Amino acid sequence: MEIYVGNVHKNVTKEALQTKFEKFGQVASVKLKKDLFTGQNKGYAFVMMPVQSEAEAAIKALNGKKMEGRELKVTDGRSQDYDWNKGKKKGKPF
Repeated sequence: MEIYVGNVHKNVTKEALQTKFEKFGQVASVKLKKDLFTGQNKGYAFVMMPVQSEAEAAIKALNGKKMEGRELKVTDGRSQDYDWNKGKKKGKPF
């Protein structure tokens, strides 16, 4: 299950996010989105957890929790889909 993690502080690393989510189960991957020019993270990431029950537990436990002084926004990554052609939430832009 893909998990969206928003409001991530610029100093948070991929490894720190992985450690935080591993408390709830197996983490397949962490994609911390970075700016191509500055190399700093853009403030959001996607965490892939293969077991849905573990992913749901992580979402429930970590949504609203602070990391580096910021409250994380943790939701199902699929709920962030957006149909860029129609301006409605439906599918991914790529």
